[in-house]
Amino acid sequence: MRLVLQLVARLLLIVALCLTAATVWATFDAYRSVDRATAASAQRVAHALEALYWRELLLRSSRMREHLVPVPDWRTLETMKLIAPGVCVQFQPAAAFEKPLCGQSQGIGQTPPRWFASLVPTFLGSHAEVVRPVSPRAAAAGTVVATPDQAAAISLAWEYILNVIDVALLMSAAIALLASLAIAHALAPARSIVTALQRMARGQYRTPLPRFRSMELAMIGNAVGELGERLEEATEQRTALTRRLLEIRDDERRALARELHDEFGQNLSAILAFSSTIETASTKEANAGGIAQDARMISQATHRIMASLRDTLKRLRNPLPDELGLEASLVNLVDSWRSQSATQPTIQLDLKGNLADIGGTAATTAYRVAQECLTNALRHSAARKINLRIERRAGEDDALLIRVEDDGGGDADRVAQSAGFGLTGIRERVAAAGGSLSIARANRGLSVAATIPLAA
Repeated sequence: MRLVLQLVARLLLIVALCLTAATVWATFDAYRSVDRATAASAQRVAHALEALYWRELLLRSSRMREHLVPVPDWRTLETMKLIAPGVCVQFQPAAAFEKPLCGQSQGIGQTPPRWFASLVPTFLGSHAEVVRPVSPRAAAAGTVVATPDQAAAISLAWEYILNVIDVALLMSAAIALLASLAIAHALAPARSIVTALQRMARGQYRTPLPRFRSMELAMIGNAVGELGERLEEATEQRTALTRRLLEIRDDERRALARELHDEFGQNLSAILAFSSTIETASTKEANAGGIAQDARMISQATHRIMASLRDTLKRLRNPLPDELGLEASLVNLVDSWRSQSATQPTIQLDLKGNLADIGGTAATTAYRVAQECLTNALRHSAARKINLRIERRAGEDDALLIRVEDDGGGDADRVAQSAGFGLTGIRERVAAAGGSLSIARANRGLSVAATIPLAA
């Protein structure tokens, strides 16, 4: 899961928790606001009746004090305005058949669901009535009793909660959207870092990164840049070392070829001459048959050793591209394999592009790759047809493509993972030349392809 989505999901979880907490707080506050409205209504009505009580006491002193309040005009519209919706007020002691004076309760709030109407009183309890004296200095003036309407209180609380939730949802959506944009903007430089790492994996080690404002991302960018520089230096050192090792190996090949030619070749020639002399001299003696047979066996063994030595010398001596050029050396290589036996598979050579000016390391590497791939296809597979294709791709990507395909079957994955000296050697040569090597499955066999950049 992407990091941006993870952070947004966590943010939404936090917003949901905050929204739940806000809903619980809104429920408690709305439900208890009815108690505050009840107390305020009782206080306002008591204050109004106190003024009425003292006015009647001063203007009608002849009346009994217990008959001063309530007077006929206390249940007026002005008194109704002092009572909050959903609250009923009654004067004590009340007159006979006197009903409480209630505020407007019809159409207050929204009808709550049953679960809310039963759940809220269970956890928050019921509303208590509020008693206020008409006059603290005159106990005989009576008291005001305010009682909230339970159904109206729950309806008001439900409406308040809905309003709060609507606002909270809008704020949560806005916060989530803006925070998501901010997180995506803050993490956008991570794509540049990932792209740089992917380029480094493909061999482009020096990949410049933009300057990041965030200190953490700037540190990561600097670390990636330093890593790329060190990888490039290590690659250059490894390439130089590989080239040097190949040069040393070629020098050893040439030295070994000279030793084999000078020592083994001369000694074998001498053995062959001695065997011929023995065979010629034995024809004049009595036991000529046995001696002649031994001499012929020595001669045959010597011829076989000399043929093997010639093949070894061909592989060890200076590469033919240095002497004949790449195109002629490849033709000579294919002709030498064709001439060894009539039972050899068909070898098709396909040359494309201008190969005349290709020399040096590129030509030597191409020749060695073709030589090793042909050797493996001829000796380690039951191929009937082998196709050797050499193509020069001109233009901006000036490179040489060597592809060897056969129809002898084989497991491409197993061959690619092989640690044989021949395959390891061509890998080293291609890498030293700055190229790439791939092994894949062909139509009915294997395909080995090497790309050597000529610009390098």
